[in-house]
Amino acid sequence: MADSEEHPHDTAPATAPVDGRARLAAAFRRPGSRGQVVVALLLAILGFAAVTQVKANGKDDRYVGARQGDLIQFINNLSLAATRTQTEITKLENTRNALESDTQSRRTALERAQQQADTLGILAGTVPAVGEGVRVTVTDPKNGTPVGADQLLNGLEELRDAGAEAVELNDKVRVVAQTSFRDAPSGGVLVDGTVLHAPFVIDAIGSSHDLAGGLDFSGGFVSSVKDLGGKVDVHRSDKIAVASVVEVPQSQYAKPGSTG
Repeated sequence: MADSEEHPHDTAPATAPVDGRARLAAAFRRPGSRGQVVVALLLAILGFAAVTQVKANGKDDRYVGARQGDLIQFINNLSLAATRTQTEITKLENTRNALESDTQSRRTALERAQQQADTLGILAGTVPAVGEGVRVTVTDPKNGTPVGADQLLNGLEELRDAGAEAVELNDKVRVVAQTSFRDAPSGGVLVDGTVLHAPFVIDAIGSSHDLAGGLDFSGGFVSSVKDLGGKVDVHRSDKIAVASVVEVPQSQYAKPGSTG
């Protein structure tokens, strides 16, 4: 009898059971298709929506078993809170409107004060000025009596009567109400301590039509200069610049007083 040999049989290792969660994780780890990714995203969104709905239902459940009196009290409390809030909003809005009105009033007052200060500064000659006006050039006669302080003063008075608001002589001297004129011993005209020589150039700001007309009339400034053999050229311009200013001395005796 032949000896029988026992040959061991190779047995495969036991495989642990794999649940659905492991299979899902393994599926995510394997290179998958675009469809798997979309499915995963949809599942995540669905889970988030479910959790949110549960939380919302939990909040609403607070009032399901509440008594009618409690609900009414809760509604009244909400109404009172809304009324107080609206009252505070109204107060804040009124305060804001009052502040805006007060600020606007102050701004308007400051603007008016600044306009008045600018106007007074122009008239007093303490600030430069620019505007419509005329440039008057006065040429001395070659042979004859030169144009002097009397003629210039008459011309300036005629310009003021015609509405000149700012006047300057030879780009050097600002002419104001207190400006003095006299003939200089060495020739020319002494204006507020500055000696000016012909040709005299008068820059005047105002209505160019009125200023030009105020100089050219029978017996006026232009006529008086022509009688001496001189010449007057009046040029109208939309922009006359008066740059020179005067320093106003401090009053020694006069002080502001009330009108009452």
